[in-house]
Amino acid sequence: MIRLLLILLVAGLPLRAEEIVADLSQDRISISTNFDGSEILVFGAIKRNAPQPVGTDMAVIITVTGPREDITVRRKARRFGIWVNTDSREVNGAPSFYSVSSSIPLSRALTPAEDDRWRITTASALTAPDMTTMTDNDPEFLEALIRVNTAAGTYGTAEESVQVRDSTLFSADIALPADLTEGNYNTRIFLTRNGEVVDSYATSIYVQKVGLERWIYALANEEPILYGLLSLFIAIVAGWGASAVFRLFKN
Repeated sequence: MIRLLLILLVAGLPLRAEEIVADLSQDRISISTNFDGSEILVFGAIKRNAPQPVGTDMAVIITVTGPREDITVRRKARRFGIWVNTDSREVNGAPSFYSVSSSIPLSRALTPAEDDRWRITTASALTAPDMTTMTDNDPEFLEALIRVNTAAGTYGTAEESVQVRDSTLFSADIALPADLTEGNYNTRIFLTRNGEVVDSYATSIYVQKVGLERWIYALANEEPILYGLLSLFIAIVAGWGASAVFRLFKN
């Protein structure tokens, strides 16, 4: 009786007509002293239980979200001929990295309602209730945060960068900058039709400092006083060495 009930329950479950099957070229990145950035290949296929709909806009969207951090966004103004900080906002939980890649323009790939639901575009992701919070919520400072990080290469949108072959296979190269924050980089892949999300898939990339980079990072965070004294000692030795070399050449 129980077996029959299970069969009936399974039979009654709705089957998704299209489903994402995906993977990453690597799920772990090691940051060493000579690390100058990396590139992750996201690839996969669309599994179908029925013929795909005809006459619809299909799109694949990929987002990568870095570890969160608390930062201060400052506004500068010209006072007496010089630029000074005039106002600031504390931003808590802002992603240290955020990228969006799509196979077609986002205006076609995603409706505003679906963007609000899934928090896919950069502006939408940063205003998600469980992500970024800002003291005295101010759209101007949020726009400034996106603008500055986009210029620095830590935020970005790459429309039409996801390659889709035969409406089934897809792939995209996601560039990661040199100054990565250690931690998990959550990766989401969305399949949409006519701007509506049909299926989604989630995985993650782990970034970790190794070698000398790891030792310096641990020392700075776990032993800040020792790190400061060591930095001072190195600065003194470097200054003395430069002075000695200068005197040698002068003589």
